[in-house]
Amino acid sequence: MPWKETSAMDQRVRLIGDYLEGQWSVTELGKAYGVSRRTIYKWIERYETDGVEGLKQRSRAPLSHPNRTCAEIVDMIVKEKLAHQRWGPKKVVARLETLYPGRPWPAVSTAGEILRRQGLVRPRYLRRRTPPYTEPFVGCEAPNAVWSADFKGQFRTGDSRMCYPLTLSDNCSRYLLACRGLRRPTTEATRPWFEWTLRQYGMPRAIRTDNGSPFASVALGGLSQLAVWLIKLGIRPERIETGHPEQNGRHERMHLTLKQETAMPPQPDLRKQQQAFDRFAQEYNHCRPHEALGQKLPASVYQPSPIKYPDRIPEVEYDSSFAVRHVRHNGEIKWKGHMVYVGQALTGEPVGLLEVGEDLWQVNFSFHYLGVLDERTGRITLHKD
Repeated sequence: MPWKETSAMDQRVRLIGDYLEGQWSVTELGKAYGVSRRTIYKWIERYETDGVEGLKQRSRAPLSHPNRTCAEIVDMIVKEKLAHQRWGPKKVVARLETLYPGRPWPAVSTAGEILRRQGLVRPRYLRRRTPPYTEPFVGCEAPNAVWSADFKGQFRTGDSRMCYPLTLSDNCSRYLLACRGLRRPTTEATRPWFEWTLRQYGMPRAIRTDNGSPFASVALGGLSQLAVWLIKLGIRPERIETGHPEQNGRHERMHLTLKQETAMPPQPDLRKQQQAFDRFAQEYNHCRPHEALGQKLPASVYQPSPIKYPDRIPEVEYDSSFAVRHVRHNGEIKWKGHMVYVGQALTGEPVGLLEVGEDLWQVNFSFHYLGVLDERTGRITLHKD
Protein backbone atom coordinates (compact mmCIF):
# COMPACT_ATOMS: atom_id res chain seq x y z
CA MET A 1 0.00 0.00 0.00
CA PRO A 2 1.35 3.52 -0.68
CA TRP A 3 2.38 5.74 2.19
CA LYS A 4 -0.43 8.31 2.66
CA GLU A 5 1.04 11.63 3.68
CA THR A 6 -2.33 12.89 4.89
CA SER A 7 -2.48 10.15 7.58
CA ALA A 8 1.22 9.49 8.17
CA MET A 9 0.82 8.99 11.94
CA ASP A 10 -1.84 6.29 11.42
CA GLN A 11 0.40 4.53 8.92
CA ARG A 12 3.33 4.50 11.33
CA VAL A 13 1.19 3.09 14.16
CA ARG A 14 -0.12 0.31 11.92
CA LEU A 15 3.38 -0.45 10.68
CA ILE A 16 4.68 -0.80 14.25
CA GLY A 17 1.63 -2.93 15.13
CA ASP A 18 2.33 -5.31 12.24
CA TYR A 19 5.99 -5.44 13.21
CA LEU A 20 5.17 -6.30 16.83
CA GLU A 21 2.93 -9.21 15.74
CA GLY A 22 6.08 -10.86 14.37
CA GLN A 23 4.37 -12.17 11.23
CA TRP A 24 6.10 -9.77 8.86
CA SER A 25 9.78 -9.28 8.08
CA VAL A 26 11.15 -5.73 7.72
CA THR A 27 11.53 -6.32 3.98
CA GLU A 28 7.90 -7.41 3.67
CA LEU A 29 6.73 -4.41 5.68
CA GLY A 30 8.73 -2.13 3.40
CA LYS A 31 6.98 -3.51 0.33
CA ALA A 32 3.55 -3.40 1.96
CA TYR A 33 3.85 0.20 3.18
CA GLY A 34 5.98 1.53 0.32
CA VAL A 35 8.89 2.72 2.49
CA SER A 36 12.54 1.75 2.81
CA ARG A 37 14.02 -0.66 5.37
CA ARG A 38 16.02 2.22 6.80
CA THR A 39 12.85 4.21 7.48
CA ILE A 40 11.22 1.22 9.21
CA TYR A 41 14.23 0.71 11.50
CA LYS A 42 14.11 4.44 12.34
CA TRP A 43 10.46 4.23 13.45
CA ILE A 44 11.08 1.00 15.39
CA GLU A 45 13.93 2.67 17.28
CA ARG A 46 11.81 5.72 18.09
CA TYR A 47 8.92 3.56 19.28
CA GLU A 48 11.17 1.53 21.54
CA THR A 49 12.64 4.73 23.01
CA ASP A 50 9.61 7.06 23.30
CA GLY A 51 6.57 4.88 22.62
CA VAL A 52 3.80 6.18 20.38
CA GLU A 53 4.91 9.79 20.99
CA GLY A 54 8.14 8.94 19.19
CA LEU A 55 6.18 8.27 15.99
CA LYS A 56 5.10 11.90 15.64
CA GLN A 57 6.77 14.04 12.98
CA ARG A 58 9.70 15.97 14.40
CA SER A 59 10.85 19.43 13.39
CA ARG A 60 13.77 19.48 10.99
CA ALA A 61 14.96 22.85 12.17
CA PRO A 62 18.51 22.80 13.57
CA LEU A 63 18.80 22.97 17.35
CA SER A 64 21.37 25.74 17.15
CA HIS A 65 22.03 28.55 14.67
CA PRO A 66 25.71 29.50 14.72
CA ASN A 67 25.12 32.33 12.21
CA ARG A 68 22.13 33.84 13.99
CA THR A 69 22.47 37.58 14.61
CA CYS A 70 22.86 38.26 18.30
CA ALA A 71 20.06 40.04 20.13
CA GLU A 72 22.18 43.11 20.83
CA ILE A 73 22.86 43.69 17.13
CA VAL A 74 19.18 43.17 16.32
CA ASP A 75 18.20 45.76 18.92
CA MET A 76 20.67 48.29 17.51
CA ILE A 77 19.39 47.79 13.97
CA VAL A 78 15.78 48.19 15.10
CA LYS A 79 16.63 51.27 17.18
CA GLU A 80 18.39 52.95 14.27
CA LYS A 81 15.46 52.20 11.99
CA LEU A 82 13.00 53.69 14.48
CA ALA A 83 15.14 56.83 14.66
CA HIS A 84 15.10 57.15 10.85
CA GLN A 85 11.86 55.58 9.70
CA ARG A 86 12.28 56.54 6.04
CA TRP A 87 15.62 54.75 5.83
CA GLY A 88 15.99 51.34 4.29
CA PRO A 89 18.36 48.58 5.48
CA LYS A 90 21.23 49.90 3.33
CA LYS A 91 21.27 53.24 5.07
CA VAL A 92 20.70 51.68 8.51
CA VAL A 93 23.70 49.34 8.15
CA ALA A 94 25.89 52.09 6.66
CA ARG A 95 25.01 54.40 9.56
CA LEU A 96 25.82 51.75 12.17
CA GLU A 97 29.13 50.94 10.44
CA THR A 98 30.02 54.64 10.70
CA LEU A 99 29.01 54.91 14.36
CA TYR A 100 30.56 51.61 15.46
CA PRO A 101 33.32 50.75 12.95
CA GLY A 102 34.83 47.96 15.01
CA ARG A 103 31.74 45.76 15.19
CA PRO A 104 30.76 43.02 12.71
CA TRP A 105 27.49 44.13 11.14
CA PRO A 106 25.25 41.77 9.18
CA ALA A 107 24.69 41.97 5.44
CA VAL A 108 22.07 44.39 4.16
CA SER A 109 19.82 41.46 3.21
CA THR A 110 20.00 40.14 6.79
CA ALA A 111 19.24 43.59 8.21
CA GLY A 112 16.28 43.83 5.84
CA GLU A 113 14.95 40.47 7.06
CA ILE A 114 15.35 41.58 10.70
CA LEU A 115 13.35 44.74 10.00
CA ARG A 116 10.74 42.76 8.09
CA ARG A 117 10.21 40.39 11.02
CA GLN A 118 9.78 43.39 13.30
CA GLY A 119 7.11 44.85 10.99
CA LEU A 120 9.29 47.85 10.13
CA VAL A 121 9.41 47.35 6.36
CA ARG A 122 6.54 48.55 4.24
CA PRO A 123 5.49 46.03 1.59
CA ARG A 124 6.41 47.12 -1.91
CA TYR A 125 3.38 47.03 -4.12
CA LEU A 126 3.88 45.95 -7.69
CA ARG A 127 3.07 48.70 -10.12
CA ARG A 128 1.40 47.77 -13.35
CA ARG A 129 3.67 48.82 -16.16
CA THR A 130 2.92 49.66 -19.75
CA PRO A 131 3.70 46.63 -21.94
CA PRO A 132 6.89 47.16 -23.96
CA TYR A 133 6.71 48.43 -27.52
CA THR A 134 7.96 45.60 -29.74
CA GLU A 135 7.92 47.07 -33.24
CA PRO A 136 11.02 48.66 -34.85
CA PHE A 137 11.09 52.46 -34.87
CA VAL A 138 10.36 54.27 -38.12
CA GLY A 139 13.46 55.96 -39.54
CA CYS A 140 13.52 59.77 -39.45
CA GLU A 141 15.56 60.58 -42.58
CA ALA A 142 12.91 62.96 -43.94
CA PRO A 143 10.57 65.56 -42.44
CA ASN A 144 7.29 64.14 -41.07
CA ALA A 145 8.57 60.56 -40.95
CA VAL A 146 8.56 60.73 -37.14
CA TRP A 147 7.37 63.39 -34.77
CA SER A 148 8.09 63.35 -31.04
CA ALA A 149 5.66 64.42 -28.35
CA ASP A 150 6.04 64.83 -24.61
CA PHE A 151 5.20 66.90 -21.58
CA LYS A 152 8.23 68.85 -20.41
CA GLY A 153 8.46 68.67 -16.63
CA GLN A 154 5.56 70.50 -15.03
CA PHE A 155 6.12 73.57 -12.88
CA ARG A 156 4.14 76.31 -11.14
CA THR A 157 3.78 79.75 -12.63
CA GLY A 158 3.99 82.84 -10.46
CA ASP A 159 0.33 82.53 -9.46
CA SER A 160 1.07 79.06 -7.97
CA ARG A 161 -0.94 77.25 -10.64
CA MET A 162 0.44 74.25 -12.51
CA CYS A 163 1.71 74.41 -16.08
CA TYR A 164 2.27 71.26 -18.15
CA PRO A 165 4.09 72.21 -21.39
CA LEU A 166 2.97 69.92 -24.25
CA THR A 167 5.57 69.81 -27.04
CA LEU A 168 5.66 68.27 -30.52
CA SER A 169 8.67 68.37 -32.82
CA ASP A 170 9.78 66.89 -36.13
CA ASN A 171 12.71 64.52 -35.58
CA CYS A 172 14.43 65.09 -38.92
CA SER A 173 14.41 68.91 -39.02
CA ARG A 174 14.13 69.53 -35.23
CA TYR A 175 11.29 71.91 -36.10
CA LEU A 176 9.23 72.70 -33.00
CA LEU A 177 5.68 72.14 -34.20
CA ALA A 178 3.84 73.02 -30.98
CA CYS A 179 4.57 74.14 -27.45
CA ARG A 180 1.44 74.66 -25.41
CA GLY A 181 1.08 75.17 -21.68
CA LEU A 182 -1.80 73.08 -20.32
CA ARG A 183 -3.38 72.98 -16.90
CA ARG A 184 -3.62 69.17 -16.92
CA PRO A 185 -1.89 66.43 -18.95
CA THR A 186 -5.15 64.66 -19.83
CA THR A 187 -6.49 63.21 -23.07
CA GLU A 188 -9.23 65.85 -23.13
CA ALA A 189 -6.68 68.67 -22.86
CA THR A 190 -4.05 67.10 -25.14
CA ARG A 191 -6.04 65.86 -28.16
CA PRO A 192 -7.25 69.29 -29.37
CA TRP A 193 -3.65 70.51 -29.64
CA PHE A 194 -2.58 67.32 -31.40
CA GLU A 195 -5.43 67.90 -33.84
CA TRP A 196 -4.49 71.56 -34.28
CA THR A 197 -0.90 70.56 -35.11
CA LEU A 198 -2.01 67.86 -37.56
CA ARG A 199 -4.32 70.29 -39.35
CA GLN A 200 -1.56 72.91 -39.45
CA TYR A 201 1.32 70.75 -40.68
CA GLY A 202 -0.25 67.57 -42.09
CA MET A 203 0.29 64.07 -40.70
CA PRO A 204 3.50 62.14 -39.98
CA ARG A 205 4.04 58.40 -40.36
CA ALA A 206 4.69 57.97 -36.61
CA ILE A 207 4.63 59.90 -33.33
CA ARG A 208 7.14 58.81 -30.69
CA THR A 209 6.38 59.30 -26.98
CA ASP A 210 7.25 57.91 -23.59
CA ASN A 211 4.98 55.45 -21.74
CA GLY A 212 3.13 57.97 -19.63
CA SER A 213 -0.48 59.13 -19.76
CA PRO A 214 -2.16 60.24 -21.97
CA PHE A 215 0.13 58.79 -24.65
CA ALA A 216 0.04 55.19 -23.40
CA SER A 217 -1.58 52.94 -20.80
CA VAL A 218 -1.10 49.54 -19.16
CA ALA A 219 -3.68 48.00 -21.52
CA LEU A 220 -2.86 45.56 -24.33
CA GLY A 221 -0.45 47.09 -26.82
CA GLY A 222 0.00 50.04 -24.45
CA LEU A 223 -3.05 51.64 -26.05
CA SER A 224 -4.65 54.78 -24.64
CA GLN A 225 -7.61 56.65 -26.10
CA LEU A 226 -5.17 59.09 -27.71
CA ALA A 227 -3.20 56.24 -29.29
CA VAL A 228 -6.40 54.63 -30.64
CA TRP A 229 -7.31 57.94 -32.30
CA LEU A 230 -3.84 58.21 -33.88
CA ILE A 231 -4.03 54.65 -35.24
CA LYS A 232 -7.39 55.39 -36.83
CA LEU A 233 -5.70 58.33 -38.57
CA GLY A 234 -3.03 55.95 -39.88
CA ILE A 235 -0.30 57.29 -37.57
CA ARG A 236 1.89 54.74 -35.80
CA PRO A 237 2.17 55.47 -32.02
CA GLU A 238 5.76 54.56 -31.10
CA ARG A 239 6.90 54.28 -27.48
CA ILE A 240 10.43 54.43 -26.14
CA GLU A 241 11.61 51.89 -23.56
CA THR A 242 10.89 52.73 -19.94
CA GLY A 243 13.90 54.47 -18.41
CA HIS A 244 15.52 55.23 -21.80
CA PRO A 245 14.83 58.91 -22.62
CA GLU A 246 17.85 58.84 -24.97
CA GLN A 247 15.63 57.04 -27.48
CA ASN A 248 13.87 60.39 -27.82
CA GLY A 249 17.10 62.32 -27.32
CA ARG A 250 16.53 65.04 -29.93
CA HIS A 251 13.27 66.04 -28.27
CA GLU A 252 14.75 65.81 -24.75
CA ARG A 253 17.63 68.11 -25.78
CA MET A 254 15.13 70.70 -27.00
CA HIS A 255 13.34 70.44 -23.64
CA LEU A 256 16.52 71.46 -21.82
CA THR A 257 16.84 74.62 -23.91
CA LEU A 258 13.11 75.31 -23.53
CA LYS A 259 13.34 75.13 -19.74
CA GLN A 260 16.41 77.36 -19.57
CA GLU A 261 14.91 80.09 -21.77
CA THR A 262 11.25 80.12 -20.70
CA ALA A 263 10.88 78.75 -17.16
CA MET A 264 13.92 79.90 -15.20
CA PRO A 265 12.19 81.69 -13.58
CA PRO A 266 8.57 80.87 -14.54
CA GLN A 267 6.28 83.62 -15.83
CA PRO A 268 3.64 85.27 -13.58
CA ASP A 269 0.70 83.32 -15.06
CA LEU A 270 -0.19 80.85 -17.82
CA ARG A 271 -1.00 83.56 -20.38
CA LYS A 272 2.42 85.16 -20.06
CA GLN A 273 4.03 81.72 -19.89
CA GLN A 274 2.42 80.87 -23.23
CA GLN A 275 3.76 84.10 -24.71
CA ALA A 276 7.24 82.99 -23.61
CA PHE A 277 6.70 79.58 -25.25
CA ASP A 278 5.57 81.26 -28.49
CA ARG A 279 8.64 83.52 -28.59
CA PHE A 280 10.88 80.53 -27.94
CA ALA A 281 9.30 78.50 -30.77
CA GLN A 282 9.70 81.40 -33.21
CA GLU A 283 13.38 81.85 -32.34
CA TYR A 284 14.10 78.10 -32.17
CA ASN A 285 12.65 77.47 -35.62
CA HIS A 286 13.60 80.62 -37.54
CA CYS A 287 16.64 82.21 -35.86
CA ARG A 288 18.65 79.57 -34.03
CA PRO A 289 21.17 77.59 -36.15
CA HIS A 290 21.23 73.90 -35.25
CA GLU A 291 24.54 72.07 -35.06
CA ALA A 292 23.02 68.68 -36.01
CA LEU A 293 21.67 70.33 -39.19
CA GLY A 294 25.05 71.74 -40.21
CA GLN A 295 24.11 75.09 -38.61
CA LYS A 296 20.97 75.33 -40.74
CA LEU A 297 17.71 76.62 -39.32
CA PRO A 298 14.98 74.05 -38.59
CA ALA A 299 12.55 76.16 -40.68
CA SER A 300 14.85 75.87 -43.69
CA VAL A 301 14.79 72.05 -43.51
CA TYR A 302 11.20 71.39 -42.51
CA GLN A 303 8.31 71.26 -44.95
CA PRO A 304 4.68 70.37 -44.16
CA SER A 305 3.46 66.85 -44.79
CA PRO A 306 1.57 66.12 -48.02
CA ILE A 307 -0.77 63.85 -46.00
CA LYS A 308 -3.58 66.12 -44.91
CA TYR A 309 -5.77 65.71 -41.85
CA PRO A 310 -9.04 64.10 -43.04
CA ASP A 311 -12.48 65.67 -42.83
CA ARG A 312 -13.74 62.43 -41.25
CA ILE A 313 -11.87 59.93 -39.09
CA PRO A 314 -11.71 56.75 -41.21
CA GLU A 315 -13.08 53.47 -39.91
CA VAL A 316 -10.66 50.58 -39.30
CA GLU A 317 -10.92 47.80 -41.86
CA TYR A 318 -9.34 44.35 -42.23
CA ASP A 319 -8.76 42.06 -45.18
CA SER A 320 -10.48 38.68 -45.53
CA SER A 321 -7.71 36.78 -43.71
CA PHE A 322 -8.80 38.35 -40.40
CA ALA A 323 -11.75 37.41 -38.23
CA VAL A 324 -13.28 40.64 -36.90
CA ARG A 325 -14.82 41.22 -33.48
CA HIS A 326 -16.13 44.48 -32.00
CA VAL A 327 -15.06 45.42 -28.49
CA ARG A 328 -17.94 45.71 -26.02
CA HIS A 329 -18.47 48.46 -23.47
CA ASN A 330 -16.57 46.46 -20.81
CA GLY A 331 -13.50 46.03 -23.02
CA GLU A 332 -14.24 42.40 -23.97
CA ILE A 333 -14.82 40.56 -27.22
CA LYS A 334 -16.73 37.33 -27.66
CA TRP A 335 -14.58 34.60 -29.18
CA LYS A 336 -15.91 31.10 -29.78
CA GLY A 337 -18.41 31.33 -26.95
CA HIS A 338 -16.00 32.87 -24.42
CA MET A 339 -15.36 36.47 -23.32
CA VAL A 340 -11.80 37.75 -23.82
CA TYR A 341 -10.60 41.06 -22.35
CA VAL A 342 -8.96 43.40 -24.87
CA GLY A 343 -9.12 46.82 -23.20
CA GLN A 344 -11.61 49.62 -22.64
CA ALA A 345 -9.65 52.08 -24.77
CA LEU A 346 -10.93 50.03 -27.72
CA THR A 347 -14.62 50.11 -26.72
CA GLY A 348 -16.77 50.10 -29.85
CA GLU A 349 -13.79 49.45 -32.15
CA PRO A 350 -13.20 46.38 -34.36
CA VAL A 351 -10.19 44.16 -33.67
CA GLY A 352 -8.83 41.62 -36.14
CA LEU A 353 -7.73 38.08 -35.30
CA LEU A 354 -5.36 36.19 -37.61
CA GLU A 355 -4.66 32.48 -37.08
CA VAL A 356 -0.92 31.95 -36.51
CA GLY A 357 -0.83 28.42 -35.06
CA GLU A 358 -2.85 25.70 -33.42
CA ASP A 359 -5.25 27.45 -31.02
CA LEU A 360 -3.23 30.68 -31.45
CA TRP A 361 -4.54 33.92 -32.97
CA GLN A 362 -2.67 37.17 -33.47
CA VAL A 363 -4.78 40.13 -32.33
CA ASN A 364 -4.46 43.51 -34.05
CA PHE A 365 -6.12 46.87 -33.93
CA SER A 366 -5.67 48.02 -37.52
CA PHE A 367 -1.90 47.73 -38.15
CA HIS A 368 -1.11 47.84 -34.42
CA TYR A 369 -0.12 44.52 -32.84
CA LEU A 370 -1.84 43.76 -29.52
CA GLY A 371 -0.72 40.20 -28.73
CA VAL A 372 -1.54 36.54 -29.27
CA LEU A 373 -4.76 34.94 -28.06
CA ASP A 374 -4.30 31.39 -26.78
CA GLU A 375 -7.66 29.64 -27.01
CA ARG A 376 -6.57 27.12 -24.36
CA THR A 377 -6.20 29.81 -21.69
CA GLY A 378 -8.53 32.45 -23.09
CA ARG A 379 -5.88 35.13 -22.55
CA ILE A 380 -3.94 37.47 -24.82
CA THR A 381 -0.19 37.66 -24.22
CA LEU A 382 2.48 39.83 -25.80
CA HIS A 383 4.70 37.10 -27.28
CA LYS A 384 4.96 36.54 -31.02
CA ASP A 385 6.08 32.88 -30.96
